[in-house]
Amino acid sequence: MARRAGQQPTGTMSVRKATIADVAQLAGVSTATAGRVLGGYGYSSEDKKARVLRAAEALGYQPNHLARSLITGRTRTIGVVTAGIQRQLYGAIIRGIADTAEREGFGVLIANSDEAPDEEMRAIRNLTARQVDGLIVAPCGDSSDAHLRRLDGQLPVVLLDREVAGLDVDSVAIDNVGAARDCVARLIAAGHEAIGLALDLPRTEARSAADFVTRPRSRALATDSMLHPGWQRFHGYLLAHEDAGLPVDLSLLAQVADRRAEAAERAALELLQAPRRPTALVAGSARMTRGIMSALLKTGHRIPDDLSFVGFDDLDWMSFVSPGYDAVAQPRRRMGETAAKMLIDRISGLAEAPRHLRLSPRQTTRGSVRAIAAGG
Repeated sequence: MARRAGQQPTGTMSVRKATIADVAQLAGVSTATAGRVLGGYGYSSEDKKARVLRAAEALGYQPNHLARSLITGRTRTIGVVTAGIQRQLYGAIIRGIADTAEREGFGVLIANSDEAPDEEMRAIRNLTARQVDGLIVAPCGDSSDAHLRRLDGQLPVVLLDREVAGLDVDSVAIDNVGAARDCVARLIAAGHEAIGLALDLPRTEARSAADFVTRPRSRALATDSMLHPGWQRFHGYLLAHEDAGLPVDLSLLAQVADRRAEAAERAALELLQAPRRPTALVAGSARMTRGIMSALLKTGHRIPDDLSFVGFDDLDWMSFVSPGYDAVAQPRRRMGETAAKMLIDRISGLAEAPRHLRLSPRQTTRGSVRAIAAGG
C-alpha cells in the first residue's frame, strides 16, 4: 500500500523534540518568557524562571544553538589552533581550555597547524567559517603572519605560547628568557662551563645564532618578546653566560628547523661529538629531549655520570627513570585556563588594553645534574 505524504514507514517511531512553545505551555508562561529564560537574556521573575526550568527538565528540552546564534550573533564556541596537537604540552593546555570553556557554557573546536603557515591559515579559515566567537592560536612564526594580523578587529584573538610582530592582542606564555637563564645559571653554579643547547626552531625563521649573539643587547631585550620560544630560551642562555662572565661557544649550539625525529637525534649526536665536548646538555623543547635521549642510547653516555641534563618541558616519563631527569616544568594546564578566560572576557565585551601574561615555570630537580670542578 502506498504511504500518504508525511506518513512514517511501518515499524518506525517518530520522536518529536520538545520546543520552546512546549516548555511555555507546560510552565504556563508566554513563549517569549520561556525564550528569555532558556536563552539567558532579558528579565523574568524568579517564579517564572523556576517554572520554565522545571518544565524544560521534565520535557527533556535541548536548546537549538543554531537558532539562538541567528538571534544573538554568537555561537558560544571558541576555536583553538595548536602547533602540534599530538604533543604533551598541548594536551594539557587544551584540557585547561576545555574545562574553562565548559564552565562558562562554551564549546571548543580544535585544529592543528603542525608548524606550517599554510595549515595555520587553513585552520583559521575553517574555524571562522564555523562562526566561532573567538580564537586561541599558537602561531607558527613571529613576523610573517599577515593572516593573523587581518583578524585584528574582526573577532577576539588570544595568542598562546608565542606572539606575532605587529599584532597587539591578548597573549599568554611562560617567561622563557627568565626560565632558561635560571636553568643555565644553575648548571654554571654546579661547575659546568661547556653547556650544550639544542634548539627547536620553526622553518619560518631565517635568523642564525651568530646573528643573534652579535645583536646589540638593548635591541634584543626590546624585541625578544616577539620571537619564537626557542630564541627566547637562547637569549636566556646568553644572559646566564654574561652574568657569569663566560664566553659563548657557538659550537655548543644545535639549531634544528627540521621537524623529523631523526633531525633532533642527529643534532644531539653532533653536540656530543663537538671538538669541545659539553659536560651538560639543555634540551630546548620536548622534541629535542627525545632526540638527545636517542643519541645518548646510541653513544652509551650515562646521566649524570657522563653528562648532566635539563630539559624543556617536564615530560611524564622523566620521573619514572632512575635517576629522574631535571626539567623546566611549564604550567601547561594553567596556560590553557588563562587563555580561555582571557578570550571569554573579550567575547563578553572587555575593552581594556591588550594583556600580555607571562607565567613562571618551575625548575624541577631529580638528580640529572652533577656538580663538577670548575673547568672540568
